[in-house]
Amino acid sequence: MISRRTIFCILFACFFTLLNWLNFAAPATALGGTLPAINQPAPEFTLPTNTGDGKISLSDYRGKWVVLYFYPKDFTSGCTLEARRFQQDLPKYLAKNTQILGVSADDVNSHAEFCNAEGLKFPLLADTTGSVSKAYGSWLGYMSARHTFIIDPDGILREIFVNVNPAIHSAQVLARLDELQASVS
Repeated sequence: MISRRTIFCILFACFFTLLNWLNFAAPATALGGTLPAINQPAPEFTLPTNTGDGKISLSDYRGKWVVLYFYPKDFTSGCTLEARRFQQDLPKYLAKNTQILGVSADDVNSHAEFCNAEGLKFPLLADTTGSVSKAYGSWLGYMSARHTFIIDPDGILREIFVNVNPAIHSAQVLARLDELQASVS
């Protein structure tokens, strides 16, 4: 005779097997919503920035790799650490024909102050309405989630990072960028 505990364990295992199977059939999601599909065109955007002519579009970087990173807020500890690491590694990214673009819901003035305070030499984009963050599955209702996307020179999304540790993230992105670039050469 089978005990109640055994029956419960079997039902529990079946439930999680079914749940797991359904997640593989559904589009990838993260805390911020549905993520765009890898190996498909990255969602196009144009956003205001504190650098250059005042607006940047993803299409401006055709022919370059793009590291598009979303972060919650200027001047917070994790966001500052993440930005510093990207800045520290900026020469390595430039040597790999790669542009770093940061996105948050902060406005252009906040981004300008943040770049000046931290010595950031890459653009920060102001997604004040969250429209681009939503398109990338990175919107939390009033701020962007900490997600990063690697986009190839043809505008195709090649990698997504959702569980980001700001202290080591730039090194992880560089390592994956090396792998991706090696696979196309």
